[in-house]
Amino acid sequence: MKIVVGLGNPGAQYEKTRHNVGWMVLDRIADRAGWAGKGRTRDAAAIAQGRFRGLDLMIVKPQTFMNDSGLAVRKVLAREHAPLNDLLVVADDFALPFGKLRFRENGGSGGHNGLGSIIDELKTEKFSRLRIGIGAPERGFIDHVLARFEPDDRQRLDGLLEAAADAVEEWARHGTSKAANRFNMFELRPADETLLAAPGAVDGPADEKGVRRTRTGWRKVLRREETE
Repeated sequence: MKIVVGLGNPGAQYEKTRHNVGWMVLDRIADRAGWAGKGRTRDAAAIAQGRFRGLDLMIVKPQTFMNDSGLAVRKVLAREHAPLNDLLVVADDFALPFGKLRFRENGGSGGHNGLGSIIDELKTEKFSRLRIGIGAPERGFIDHVLARFEPDDRQRLDGLLEAAADAVEEWARHGTSKAANRFNMFELRPADETLLAAPGAVDGPADEKGVRRTRTGWRKVLRREETE
């Protein structure tokens, strides 16, 4: 049994935020497998499992809020007597540009509280993770991860979720190394600017000075080098 954990926060206010992109990927897999609405809650997590395209697969959404995700992961692994190489954690990453995918076989939390909680509970960093780029923050990183995607990213989100679901399936079939070789170089198509508001309009792209107008005011879009 391959176990895929998507990180996110429960509650309608978090449903479509950047921090919940791990849950969105699992929702896409559930749709493909015909599991939507058929899961159950146990071990502090919402769980669905079954046979999917020849794979024995379990998808897990911790219900503990992000900072305590490790509690649910530890309980699920213990119940299933699952080795760590059967675990994949799917999480957002604002250090990656929006649309990038990055597999790793181990490593630290990178400042992600959900990953940090899992590392603390399992007492190891040796588990695979799929990081999904949500782009660098325009302001504080907490506001960024708990906000919804901007219109240009929202336009491409479906393509990103499809690719991430494909990446999870590749991992389940062939392991982290082969999945990384295929998906770590993935490039999401650019946004179609003809479908976006004009620069200076609410939710339009940034102007030549790097300033974007949002519903809550004007925001300076930081270049990647300004966030590193």
